Amino acid sequence: MDLVEILPQLHLLRFRIGQAYLWRDGSGDAAELTLVDAGDAASGPDIEAGIRSLGLDPAALRRIVLTHCHRDHVGAAEELAARYGAEVIAHGLDAPVIRGLAPVPEPVLLDWEVPLYAHGLTVPEAPPTRVDREVVDGEELGFGDGAYAVHSPGHTDGSIAVHLPRHGVLFTGDCVAGVQQVMLGVFNTDRRRALESFRRLAALEPEVACFGHGDPLVSDTAATLKAAAQH
Repeated sequence: MDLVEILPQLHLLRFRIGQAYLWRDGSGDAAELTLVDAGDAASGPDIEAGIRSLGLDPAALRRIVLTHCHRDHVGAAEELAARYGAEVIAHGLDAPVIRGLAPVPEPVLLDWEVPLYAHGLTVPEAPPTRVDREVVDGEELGFGDGAYAVHSPGHTDGSIAVHLPRHGVLFTGDCVAGVQQVMLGVFNTDRRRALESFRRLAALEPEVACFGHGDPLVSDTAATLKAAAQH
């Protein structure tokens, strides 16, 4: 795992496939941590080690926000939540899948996505994971001086982004990708809806965009997102 500082209070945790983000509110013994996505099922020890390497205590993990139901985003959430009492948050439409009560929705693949999708299936399946709080569009999430869920369907029905307007930060989940270039994310269940969601996220004009896959965007962010969404 790679641990990369994006802002003093924001770090990227990059795994073999996929990534998660750690947000810190406060400092010292008063620090409260939020994890946005949780890597795959084998990522728990790496996430804990990454937190400790920053001089923080994993017991300060207060919540895990899942942007959607896929195995490379949900994987370690149950383990970490059970160990540290963190609240698991997801959109209501993806919650049954995360809990293991409904099948993972099948994407409608473009031809060039087929081999990539097969590679992604090498990630271990996520165990059934509790969801403590089902959120809807516009709901405040309790961290980051006002973080809000932004429903962004298309990748999955219950995909969300997370917007921290006071910090200019946007976590896009897999609606947007930043692998080599900023583009619509892959493996969508409804490409048209995903593109509509991309355009909605771009209209938020963040200063920092954190993608489910690929390097975060930290300069010319708003203009780059808008251009990519119209491409």
